[in-house]
Formats: sequence, C-alpha cells, structure tokens
Amino acid sequence: MSEIKNRVASSPIVTIDLESFYEKGDRILFDLEPLLFQGIVVKEKEFRQQVKELDLSVYADKMVGIHCSVDAIIPTWALMLVAVRLREAAREVVIGDLKDLEIHLMAKALRQLDLEALRDKPVVVKGCSKLPVPDYAYGELVRLVLPVVKSLMFGEACSTVPVYKRPKVQGN
Repeated sequence: MSEIKNRVASSPIVTIDLESFYEKGDRILFDLEPLLFQGIVVKEKEFRQQVKELDLSVYADKMVGIHCSVDAIIPTWALMLVAVRLREAAREVVIGDLKDLEIHLMAKALRQLDLEALRDKPVVVKGCSKLPVPDYAYGELVRLVLPVVKSLMFGEACSTVPVYKRPKVQGN
C-alpha cells in the first residue's frame, strides 16, 4: 500500500489569510453632533472648549472613527481638532466612519507584507474569514502582489479560483 501524500501541504503555494492582518481591539465612533450648536453648526469658541473638556478615558487604547450623525457642514479644522485631541488617548484615529477605519487599519497592516517572500510563487488568498475583512483589502492586496507573484488564486489551497497568471515570456 502506498503512502498518502498531502500535495497541498508540500506544494509551493503561499496562502495569505487577510483575517490575520485584522487588528484586534475595540472600534468606536466619535460623533460630532453633541458638540454642535443647536445640533447643526460649529461655533468655534464653544466647540474648542468642549473638545478640550472631552473625557479621554472613553477612548483609551481604542480605534476611533470621527464622524457626524446629522447633516451639518463641519469645517475641516473642527475634524482635525477632534483628531488631535483623541490622539492623546486613542490607539488609532481616523476621520470617517467605521468602514473608513477598517480600510485604514487594513492598509496599514498590508504595508507590512513581505513581497519578496511572494516573488515568483503561486499565491492563494484565503476566502473565508470570521472577522470583517473590507473589500478594499482584496483590491489593495492585488495591487501589491501582482508585480511579484507567479499566480494569484482565491479560495482554499485545495479548491481555488484562478484570478491571475503571469504571462509566459516569449523567446525563452
């Protein structure tokens, strides 16, 4: 009787699990609405005072998205002022909603990807994840790895969907 070989385990395929790039930690939104005069406008002096008096313990070591839940015209400096204040306590601060925060966190994590380790290799991007991986991450991964990989697939190593295969160079 012949030995059973795990061809997937012995193949040169590199698997990238985008879930492994997911930064663990609490994500919260900072809503500007309570700081607005009559819920619709920024009055600079009062706004600055309210930002100065924020209880930063709520944001300690959290990842924070700054947004406004009401339809108001928010000057850019006001968003920046809140971001500066929250940076005193928060781990990450993004001007935007939770989706924008996830995109920022994933982009930051993907910049750490060792592209040389993927050079000329077949790569599979793992398809299933328990954590929320934004669609942005898949597009950014394609942008990063396409210049170096031999091929790119999606799914699991034993069942993949081909996405890209480097064209063979003519004349070799």
